[in-house]
Amino acid sequence: MFKYFTYCLVFVTSTVKVFAQQTPTPQWRPAYHFTPPTGWTNDPNGLLFLDGKYNLYYQHNPFENKWGHMSWGHATSTDLLHWKNLPVAIPEIVTKDTLTYVYSGSAVVDKNNTSGFGKNGKAPIVAIFTADQPKQKKESQYIAYSNDGGISYTQYTGNPVIDLNKKDFRDPNVFWHEPTKQWIMTVAMVDEHMVRIYGSKNLKEWTKLSDFGPAGYTKSGWECPSLLPLTVDGDAANTKWVLFVSCWGEHSPMMQYYVGDFDGLTFKNSNDAGSLFKVDYGDSFYAAIAWRNAPGNRKVLLGWLVNGRKETYPWKGQMSIPHDLFLKTTDEGIRLVQAPSAVVNEAISKEVKALSFGSHVLDGTMSLKGSRVFGKSMWIDVDFQLNDAKKVGFILAQERGTTKKVVVGYDAEKQELFIDCTTSETANKDAVNLIQTAPLKPVNGAVRLQILLDRSSLEVFGNGGEKVISTMIYPGENATDNTIFSEGQSLVKSLKIWDLSSK
Repeated sequence: MFKYFTYCLVFVTSTVKVFAQQTPTPQWRPAYHFTPPTGWTNDPNGLLFLDGKYNLYYQHNPFENKWGHMSWGHATSTDLLHWKNLPVAIPEIVTKDTLTYVYSGSAVVDKNNTSGFGKNGKAPIVAIFTADQPKQKKESQYIAYSNDGGISYTQYTGNPVIDLNKKDFRDPNVFWHEPTKQWIMTVAMVDEHMVRIYGSKNLKEWTKLSDFGPAGYTKSGWECPSLLPLTVDGDAANTKWVLFVSCWGEHSPMMQYYVGDFDGLTFKNSNDAGSLFKVDYGDSFYAAIAWRNAPGNRKVLLGWLVNGRKETYPWKGQMSIPHDLFLKTTDEGIRLVQAPSAVVNEAISKEVKALSFGSHVLDGTMSLKGSRVFGKSMWIDVDFQLNDAKKVGFILAQERGTTKKVVVGYDAEKQELFIDCTTSETANKDAVNLIQTAPLKPVNGAVRLQILLDRSSLEVFGNGGEKVISTMIYPGENATDNTIFSEGQSLVKSLKIWDLSSK
């Protein structure tokens, strides 16, 4: 749960505020990414796949599009594309002398009713979250349970279940560890740059098992840890554990990950403690956690895309595209690979026919106007054979008659994936974030780019998700010109574009 120190916050009392009159910004509401209908959102919480539906809980202010009144919003989907918005699942807790914000956490189906919260033979859903009490300057871990399929929750009368009397101690992520027959919790010891691991038989009583850290990036507090088993190179017999941690980088939010082993007690890092592996190389991706039990044993990561300076109304904040997660053996070692989820891609392909372009040589630029690709929301999948090209990619969201544009592509000389916003986002980004890059080697002289432009968000996946850059942009009303380019001759082996602007 990022406390949003970057922004100036006024202490929020228990008095409910209403939306102030602002100018609506429908031009920046994404077409195929989740946003709440109204109000603020940040971290995804409690991701569950249950009864054929993906449940998304999320940090939410139901009363205005600013941080405050932290509660759990709720939405469900069958395909990760279309979302049904539901009432607030866990509202902030207001008593006579205490205001308690419902911060980030997780949720589990307690199928064996270890907690005893089940009713009429039906397994309860148990939410585990950080209770932030600003008056007491304290964060502790609470649980609440649901007997109606996750629509509403009852607070456990024995809360808190873990209390260290600390100001910054948050974001519990819980899962069942079958080999040791216990629930495992990872939770952030924020200022110590550590992840504490707890174990429990019943979700109520927790025992400290171990600590991990400091390691990797330690220049700011750690948040939103989660521990996830992933197969290596698709081999079910070869599983490693990945520990995710969010933290605020020098110039933007960031996530890092560690690959190692977990025995039900301790996480052991397979790499040197000084190694830093980024989940995303952009300036927006943060606080991601995964659906652990998606169909086909998929592990599907979802993050919050941070707005930056721009105001949107009547909502603020959106989720990333869901990522299917894998581990891959590379020359540098075992690394995380993230592909845009096949679930979303399949859902989109059922609704929108892709514009397909045959293989062709490119040397210079080619406007996509003739193909009727004018949209501000699109999904591009392209394979470039680089040949002697120095750079290849796309000029997107260019405003007619101006030089304002976003350039996305691959620099063959530097072997970098890049997003260049230097002519369009100077008012919205610090100068250091106007060009964002990620190291990426070509494969047999070729690169694959998947570019997801969705009105105000831009996510770029290189070589099937070996590297990812995510950022937020805010094009003008006439920013509808899109062009493919090659500096030097390249071969466009395949190009598919899904225009999603009408969604």
